[in-house]
Amino acid sequence: MFVLTLTQRVADASRPDPATDREVCQLLSGLSVRAPFQPSAAGVVRGLTEDADVAVTAAMVALRDDAYAVGIGVGDVFLTPVDQEDGRVAVTAEGPGMGFGHDAAQHTRSTERVAVRVSAADPEAAEQAEAVLRLVGHIVSVRSDAEWRVVDLLVPGARGQQKTVARQLGITPQAVSKAVVRSLWHEEWRARPAAATLLRLCESGGLQG
Repeated sequence: MFVLTLTQRVADASRPDPATDREVCQLLSGLSVRAPFQPSAAGVVRGLTEDADVAVTAAMVALRDDAYAVGIGVGDVFLTPVDQEDGRVAVTAEGPGMGFGHDAAQHTRSTERVAVRVSAADPEAAEQAEAVLRLVGHIVSVRSDAEWRVVDLLVPGARGQQKTVARQLGITPQAVSKAVVRSLWHEEWRARPAAATLLRLCESGGLQG
């Protein structure tokens, strides 16, 4: 299981923006998760997924515009439904994955250029996954608004779409092509599977397995 904790990066840590938390939860609401992304405290959003690719996607959404520091804990998590007095059913989460998730969140350094921390039973595997996530996260975090306007309309793996995007934005295909090159969009999507593979290594016993 991958336990993701997203912590707002704000100048005044005592005043996180609840609207930012609601927005990121909405952006992540369509992902395949075991426990949905939702605020766990002011300025802190947490979610659980069994899919390493989903974990990478969620991390990249959070790192956009340097909005959040990302902690990822990797390990077994046991979910138990709990009936509440008002008739709703809550879920408690326990297991080593939660401990690693707490460690990752606590040791994520918001002063770093790309604030990502991975914690798992195999520290070496976690360190390698963290390194690749930071490289991909750097691409996402420094992308300009103009570049985002282009790449937000692109679909990874689809061919012949740059002319369509150019028509949508009222710019030339050459301008779209230049934005794609400057934004390192292709490089980002080629590197995402590598980050997911390294997260799976953390989960499976990693480099020591």
